[in-house]
Amino acid sequence: MRTVGLITEYNPFHNGHLHHLRESRRLANAEVAVAVMSGHFLQRGEPALVDKWVRTRMALAAGVDVVVELPFPWACNSAPVFAEGAVRCLEALGGIDALCFGSESGALDGLQKAAGLLLDREESIDSATRRLLREGMSYPAARAQVVAELADPKLAELLASPNNILGVEYLKALARSGSAIRPLTLPRIGAGYHEQRAVGRIASATGIRAMLGRGEDVADYLPPACAPILAEALQAGLGVDEGLLHRLLSATILRDAERLAEIYQVEAGLQNRLVEAAQIATGLEELIVAVKSRQLTRTRIQRVLTHVLLGTRRELVEEALATGPLYLHLLGCSRRGQAWLARTRKRRSLPLVQNFSRIHAALRRRYGTDERLHAAALRQLALEERATRHYALLLKKRPPGDLRRDYRQDAILA
Repeated sequence: MRTVGLITEYNPFHNGHLHHLRESRRLANAEVAVAVMSGHFLQRGEPALVDKWVRTRMALAAGVDVVVELPFPWACNSAPVFAEGAVRCLEALGGIDALCFGSESGALDGLQKAAGLLLDREESIDSATRRLLREGMSYPAARAQVVAELADPKLAELLASPNNILGVEYLKALARSGSAIRPLTLPRIGAGYHEQRAVGRIASATGIRAMLGRGEDVADYLPPACAPILAEALQAGLGVDEGLLHRLLSATILRDAERLAEIYQVEAGLQNRLVEAAQIATGLEELIVAVKSRQLTRTRIQRVLTHVLLGTRRELVEEALATGPLYLHLLGCSRRGQAWLARTRKRRSLPLVQNFSRIHAALRRRYGTDERLHAAALRQLALEERATRHYALLLKKRPPGDLRRDYRQDAILA
């Protein structure tokens, strides 16, 4: 069964994602589509529109066969780390023939050239980028300028687009691991990544979330099988309360001011900006704007705020990133996906579990004789549990038992 891997957030699953899914199957000549999907907190540092199980239901309804969670330390992180974690999950699953991703360029050659340059000259590029950061330039602008100076300005232009950036990072991750997974890319269609206006029946996830915030109907921009799933969840109050998020963040920052330096990605001096902002901001947007500077992009601030909210200690994330994912969490699968998982079971290099009530036994079987890895796996698990608990606290209407849903929710079968 030829299989194509997809690296996704589905926040929410929309018509552009459906196009990507169908075209990925066609390009890879694949029977099975496997998605590695972010959980409750996303790459740009935001809580997901709806929880990971609602988004899994939408993905399965649209035709994805297997949905596996990208663990929190990689899901809520920079593009290189996000890509590295997702590729490692696909590799660990075994049986993935191709990885297909969307990009603004739609052409693999230029992306591979950029990836090769960034790998070959990684040290000099990083050094020059750090110098520009110290001068007050944002990371994306600094790296683009360095690439333009060291290589081809056209490559720098290519690296200015968000999906191109992620695509290059996927290619770097595949190259670093010596992966046999074949990369493929599709041109992004319709609305741009940050575009809030729809183009025909294609709207970006950003645009759809903005429409929902204005109380507009978004059904035309979602696959027919997905629209009622999202509508039902939002009507049930399973969306995030932004006001509550701001209040919890402010309370956490002010309560833990002396310990903020221990939080992942809170660098020297940033804790003071956070405390000052928390004292004056009357809403989430005000808080972000108050912290923002030339060196601190909005995305980075949002990720920092997520880590502050969750109390994510620096050493725990750094340990996870150094070790790599130590388990795979199956969120859902189709009948075809079940057959594929059974067929590829012996090719998996990490334990695959449906819910966390069974994960402890799986980890003992896999790492029982290696105390260091077993303990590290438990610490990774604790980070995921914390993400689920805090996400549940942010919901407008929290269902009973949602704080420990990872322990009672089996994989969704479609």
